[in-house]
Amino acid sequence: MPQSFDDLGIPVTLVTDLVLRRLLLEGSSTLQILSSKLKLSIAIVDTVFRQMRQQQIIEVKGMVGNDYSFHLSNAGKQLASDRFQISQYAGAAPVSLNDYHTAVKIQKAQVALDRRTLRSAFADMVISDRMLDQVGPALIAQNSIFIYGPTGNGKTSIAERMLRVYQDAILIPYAVEVDGQIISMYDPVVHQRLEMDDPELDPRWVLCKRPCIVVGGELIPSMLELRLDDTSGIYAAPLQMKSNNGIFIIDDFGRQLMSPRDLLNRWIVPLDRKVDYLMLRYGVKFQIPFELMVVFSTNLDPSDLADEAFLRRIHNKIYVEAVDASAFDQIFQRVVSGRNIPCEQDSAEYLRKLCLREGRTELRACYPGDICNILASIGRYENRPARMTKGDLERATALYFAKS
Repeated sequence: MPQSFDDLGIPVTLVTDLVLRRLLLEGSSTLQILSSKLKLSIAIVDTVFRQMRQQQIIEVKGMVGNDYSFHLSNAGKQLASDRFQISQYAGAAPVSLNDYHTAVKIQKAQVALDRRTLRSAFADMVISDRMLDQVGPALIAQNSIFIYGPTGNGKTSIAERMLRVYQDAILIPYAVEVDGQIISMYDPVVHQRLEMDDPELDPRWVLCKRPCIVVGGELIPSMLELRLDDTSGIYAAPLQMKSNNGIFIIDDFGRQLMSPRDLLNRWIVPLDRKVDYLMLRYGVKFQIPFELMVVFSTNLDPSDLADEAFLRRIHNKIYVEAVDASAFDQIFQRVVSGRNIPCEQDSAEYLRKLCLREGRTELRACYPGDICNILASIGRYENRPARMTKGDLERATALYFAKS
């Protein structure tokens, strides 16, 4: 925890503004409360307190134990209101952009694994050794990965489980300061916080699991740029910044509102040089680290999505093929056991035959789970438990497959 402004790395004026806005919101406070809310040491809060008291911006009401109880003076309220119009941020003090750069570089993922440890990470999936032997080297390299192949065979499931190979945690700042502006960084929606009581840790940082952010067809260009909330005056970090030191999965690549070419052109430099460039609304451009593993997942032909120059920058390309009969039966057994659906001995074989009729030539890994969902719906419709008779399987597959 920094004890002086030299160690803190952000402007004194910014800290003063945080104290002003916090006091405006709370009415009155103490040094201890401000320290806790702003994630600053008592020494730094006390320095600002004494300056503000000298300038008659605050008034002391009394003592709470060994601590001061104080509130804003009339002049202080006016000043705080003026600062509040510019920005409403009154949370944890940000870290400097330089400190953020350093932290991301230091926390770059280092993965050591083999087929046995990878098999353990993917234990809840039916996955071949051949597939593991493609995924393993790609994860060790920590470069971007292109996963492609027919739909419904587990591309997204494989991508999401890649996070399991990380056994460590990282520090993510609540916010980052750039040119006096606040960029909100820690997001409880996508960052999984870990509890740790360490008095030596700078409380402006949050201990988290390595992030894994998944986006699909909803991805639009603005999600990859800084977004300024005009009401609060706070910037929101783009998705790739929130994904640093983790994984960013672009699912259904090629089906976004933005064209694949626009996305690839946006990221051709970051993927190659491990840095990205963002811009504040008034034109100040700055560099951020791009230390993340981007996973593109698609059922479209790669050559239709990207040119050779871009595909060359993605060193690892993994084809996820349709499952064979043996893998299909293993998936089937896992699904029916997990859902406790009674079935006949030849149910898996019968379902395979139903899935391959009417011109269909491939078995998909998703079929057993999807069909069981329909069986459960049929059971609820008829007010009975789900069952797996040949008649119910025919009903379910008739609902599931479109007529060719």
